[in-house]
Amino acid sequence: MQTVAVQIQDGYMKKFISYVNSHSENITITKDSNLEYDPYFYERKKQLQQDINDIDNGKVKMINNEDFWDDIDSFTQSLQK
Repeated sequence: MQTVAVQIQDGYMKKFISYVNSHSENITITKDSNLEYDPYFYERKKQLQQDINDIDNGKVKMINNEDFWDDIDSFTQSLQK
């Protein structure tokens, strides 16, 4: 079975549901609340997991909060010159 996201024009919804009902042995519709709040939920989730893996594997170095703000302060001071 495959899962896909489908966007349907408002005026076509009734015809789409009719089509799905006539092919219900092959199609199951469920609402995904994650996508209602954020249409890019799964892409963001995948990227976040990749970022965590990169940090854990040493591919990407995390800096601590103090170093981050020091870098930001240095950068904003350089812009003011």
